[in-house]
Amino acid sequence: MWARTQLKIGWRDLLAGASYGLLPANRDRKAQEVESYWSNGREVMAAYSVRSGFHLLLSALDLKPGDEILFSALNVRGMVRIVDWHDLVAVPIDLDIAHMGPSLERLRRAITPRSKVLVVAHLFGTHLDLDPIFDLAREQGLLIVEDCAQAFAGQNYPGHPKADVSMFSFGPLKTATALGGALISVRDPALARRMRQIQAGWPVQPEKAQLKRVAQFAGLKVITSRTIMGLIYRFFHARGQDYEDAVSERVRNVANLKKKNNLEYQPSYAMLALMDRRIRTFKDDVLKERADCGERLRKYLGDAVVMPGQANAYCDYWVFPILVDNPRAFIEELRAEGFDGANLPRSQAVSAPEDRPELEPSIAAQALSDLIVLPCYPGMPDAELKRQAEVVRRIAAKVGTARTSAYRDAVPQ
Repeated sequence: MWARTQLKIGWRDLLAGASYGLLPANRDRKAQEVESYWSNGREVMAAYSVRSGFHLLLSALDLKPGDEILFSALNVRGMVRIVDWHDLVAVPIDLDIAHMGPSLERLRRAITPRSKVLVVAHLFGTHLDLDPIFDLAREQGLLIVEDCAQAFAGQNYPGHPKADVSMFSFGPLKTATALGGALISVRDPALARRMRQIQAGWPVQPEKAQLKRVAQFAGLKVITSRTIMGLIYRFFHARGQDYEDAVSERVRNVANLKKKNNLEYQPSYAMLALMDRRIRTFKDDVLKERADCGERLRKYLGDAVVMPGQANAYCDYWVFPILVDNPRAFIEELRAEGFDGANLPRSQAVSAPEDRPELEPSIAAQALSDLIVLPCYPGMPDAELKRQAEVVRRIAAKVGTARTSAYRDAVPQ
């Protein structure tokens, strides 16, 4: 069974991560080293996670209950939950499927005098063309937050120059994972100072907690190997059960961030040291190999299914998403053929406020309902990519793609 995504960390990094937890050193010095990774004249602060950084940002801003945080309409549930904690209102900007980003016109319609912050996420390893959107946001006095959790590209992309805040994740499934942690780049030094002051009042993550993450992830790296994944699938399938809860939730819950008190930590020395190791040793070749793999699968699939985000100039295929009718049928048949297709259970289409139903993100909601990700990463032989494409094409021919073809008609390309 080819796992849906590669766990992007090697055994040497995991051993190093264990040693950092057993032999912690000067945490403040290590934080300064991590924060010096980009030299673009901005304040960069290390945080426990992107969600922790976003929580810090909203805590540091002078916002009033009922103020609006505008989101590109597809995001993880935890980001919207943080907005609720601050008695603010999340407002969605529906998506253009071709780019997986908000359109200028939809953003213009959503802005009101209560709108204070715009959060735009790069999805699936794409980099959006954000200049027009950010120019409009600046004209309207919005603070601009760029969510780069799925878009880390090493030194080549330190964040958009027009963003007020850019957030990069090193969580369990990310490109340069340190099993947690984030870098938050902030344009305004005064805002960065307020965020640092708030974070200084939070406890430091216990070293043993990061050591536990390393141990959990080492076990998951074994479990998600092709051989073991196949055995797990057959074990559950023979009993008429889905292994989703048994395996994938354990991957995602290496860093459980559902509750407010799970976010309010400073990163430990062990987390900082592993972040530093991962970013200092990061090589652009990783992205080039992944992009090449994605481009080959895209070519083999042809027009059998809708592939969101393909209009962007940059895509390194952090994951490979497709939009299909009857995703459950696709997933079951893919798994029967040895490919661990999956949906995105922790993502959500951000709901419109009750008093603004016209902003309900129907395109994002439909896309999330129809979306699955395919295994696609370096290490998969070309013959297996071709075979997977043939399986997808066969299922598509049987199930049909009448509904998803409407994306091409309804959304500007």
